[in-house]
Amino acid sequence: MNWEVEVPNVVTEARFRELVESGYSAEILCQESAHKKGPSYYGIWIMRAVSDDGVEKTLVTARTRTTHNDIKIREFKTITGVVSFLVGIGFTHADVPLEEGQRTTHRLIEPVKGSSD
Repeated sequence: MNWEVEVPNVVTEARFRELVESGYSAEILCQESAHKKGPSYYGIWIMRAVSDDGVEKTLVTARTRTTHNDIKIREFKTITGVVSFLVGIGFTHADVPLEEGQRTTHRLIEPVKGSSD
């Protein structure tokens, strides 16, 4: 699949965060199988925000208004990078696919409203 062509269904980090907080799932796609190098695992992963009805928004590094050629899919090259990104959004766990073509999804748990201390 050519990820560079799937425009305008792309979002920057701020919008990705908003979508996940509003109920979209965060989907992690492994684009290149993980391999160990020293103490870390390297590969290529991308992320999409996916709604319950199947709308997909791919995470990009920056979205400009000039041309579609300026849009670049954000790639994570280490498992540490994937986990750090997920923790930064508010996830408390990470299930990272390790083989090319695999994908996993995560959904934020909504805080209980109206709970008393």
